[in-house]
Amino acid sequence: MGLEPLFQAWSYFRRRKFRQCSDLCSQLLERPPGEQEPDSEYTMFQAAWSLKTRALTEMVYVDEIDMDQEGIAEMMLDENAIAQVARPGTSLKLPGTSQGGGPSPAVRPVTQSGRPITGFVRPSTQSGRPSTMEQAIKTPRTALTARPITSASGRYVRLGTASMLTNPDGPFINLSRLNLAKYAQKPKLAKALFEYIFHHENDVKNALDLAAIATEHAQFKDWWWKVQIGKCYYRLGLYREAEKQFKSALKQQDMVDTILYLAKVYVRLDQPVTALNLFKQGLDRFPGEVTLICGIARIYEEMNNISSATEYYKDILKQDNTHVEAIACIGSNHFYSDQPEIALRFYRRLLQMGVYNCQLFNNLGLCCFYAQQYDMTLSSFERALFLAENEEETADVWYNLGHVAVGIGDLNLAYQCFKLTLVNNNDYAEAYNNLAVLEMQKGHIEQARALLQTASSLAPHMYEPHFNFAILSEKVGDLQRSYTAAQKSEEAFPGHVDTQQLIKQLKQHFAML
Repeated sequence: MGLEPLFQAWSYFRRRKFRQCSDLCSQLLERPPGEQEPDSEYTMFQAAWSLKTRALTEMVYVDEIDMDQEGIAEMMLDENAIAQVARPGTSLKLPGTSQGGGPSPAVRPVTQSGRPITGFVRPSTQSGRPSTMEQAIKTPRTALTARPITSASGRYVRLGTASMLTNPDGPFINLSRLNLAKYAQKPKLAKALFEYIFHHENDVKNALDLAAIATEHAQFKDWWWKVQIGKCYYRLGLYREAEKQFKSALKQQDMVDTILYLAKVYVRLDQPVTALNLFKQGLDRFPGEVTLICGIARIYEEMNNISSATEYYKDILKQDNTHVEAIACIGSNHFYSDQPEIALRFYRRLLQMGVYNCQLFNNLGLCCFYAQQYDMTLSSFERALFLAENEEETADVWYNLGHVAVGIGDLNLAYQCFKLTLVNNNDYAEAYNNLAVLEMQKGHIEQARALLQTASSLAPHMYEPHFNFAILSEKVGDLQRSYTAAQKSEEAFPGHVDTQQLIKQLKQHFAML
């Protein structure tokens, strides 16, 4: 004897077999009305309809809290800026103003916005906030693509196209013919319908209309609807209205999710201090909540306050010792603080936890090399090359192998490794810079100059190509170019002593002319 079809569909849903669940619900919905058994509150038809909307939603569901990518339009054409020149330590757009004892750019590489590279790739950690439109267009917005996202809405548009795949006859629910007021009076159906419209159909306007009618029907006492209205406002770019809805929801029901949504609004408004205060107030009410501590650590990291960020990441590990992001960030911080042996322990911990990817073996190889465990270095890099999923990852591994070759004194191998880096990723500024240094050692001045110019145009935020170009120009007697490049180097890294000495020498030369 087989299972009752609706129960079978529910079983599929619980086991996350959403396609089978949706197909079974479709068969139930195609039955003639006489076969449907009436129930006290829910008819069989309503139950199958609700379950199918939930299954279709789950297929394309993206957690709104973590998934946040800013497009060029949102970054450069910011209508919510309060002050063009913010006070030091109060803005994410000027991360370098709040130094928290972290390693300098001489030790730890930085992104183009001046923020140290983090130990864990999150949306927008690759790029930060570019200062000019040219930089914004050049910078990859995500870890996997070198193409900038022109608008944050681009991802949502692609998600919305999922609705056309569900049914050959068109979308499952025709939104234009829905009577939203009727559904808003049935809370159980309305919530499933809202999530379907918001996530699957990506029709924020209709979702907002449904939420507004439903919250009115609930006499403004249902916190869930207020959070959903806040999400719609956030998606539409109405951050102040979203803030009001989230605050109102928090007064009615204290929820960690709502705190995280509200903090997202403050980060987008470039008010990190307000977001930090909100997280800390949340920790008073939810002591030891990992997501809140992680939020604080991320903001400190974005503000370049590495030591405070590390302390909070350590607090996360006291609560959850399998938190991948915290382990990776502490490991990278130890590596750049000249403690590769300790970093190696953290990366080994990730390996024990089952993280098995190119980036981890890449980091293990570097840690083994700098901790002088040479037997493991090359085997780790070999594994990393084997696990690389795209050319950018392969380029990273060859670049690090080039460093290992420089470390052991095999400059020919280093030259080949940096060349292979550029074969895999033609925009790798660091490889151009290092190739230029090797060409300088061989006495190929013109080739070195061309490579350095390429590196400085690809990554104007790096000080090394500018400084090397200044040194090279000074050697061949081109003092004017040398001085210009040295100034750019000082702008990228004001604390670089060698650049300051070079500028001082050049000024003395100019004074003697």
